[in-house]
Amino acid sequence: MDPVLYPPRLCGPQPVSGTLDQVAAAAGFVDRTLQNEGAWYRADDVEARLGGQLASYGSSVGAVRGTVRDALRKYKELDHDAVVHLASALWGQPGPGSRAVFERRLAAVVLLQSTRTLLRHSDLTRIEGFLRSAGTRELTEPLLADVVAPLVARLCGRDRQRAAVVLARWRTDSDSQLRSAAAFIDQQAPLQGDTHERSL
Repeated sequence: MDPVLYPPRLCGPQPVSGTLDQVAAAAGFVDRTLQNEGAWYRADDVEARLGGQLASYGSSVGAVRGTVRDALRKYKELDHDAVVHLASALWGQPGPGSRAVFERRLAAVVLLQSTRTLLRHSDLTRIEGFLRSAGTRELTEPLLADVVAPLVARLCGRDRQRAAVVLARWRTDSDSQLRSAAAFIDQQAPLQGDTHERSL
């Protein structure tokens, strides 16, 4: 039985019903396809490698990338709001009481990689939540290298200043994942000195 989608509670403005329908349909498509592409031996390997922190469908990386590509072709009308809410839905649990699934989270990363030109400085707050809960470098490294760094690098003006405030907070956060993320961004797209804005 296909799992029912139970996305996490989202901060900020909620999507309108049409966007919710799109997100639910796209998330369901991705989830079903990843399950169909799964193999038990790969699932066992992933869960063992990650210490049981995340469940696994056993889908290959190629299958994850292909599934996201097919989803973007099938749901061509996904705009910024739909994309970020779909990423959050995939990052969350597929059903009540279940664990988050590695391949769904990887699909969220691939989705953001594929649509990164749509992303805004305000999306760093959502990405921060992903970094805090990722639990593995297999998710944080591509998220930082292929999503956050390119996003920060192309920002300018007030958007760049506001992103700098977020990065400044990450540098002193108690979460080592965020401190490491800030150090990486400082190397790839340094924002020190752009902290005139007090908050997002």
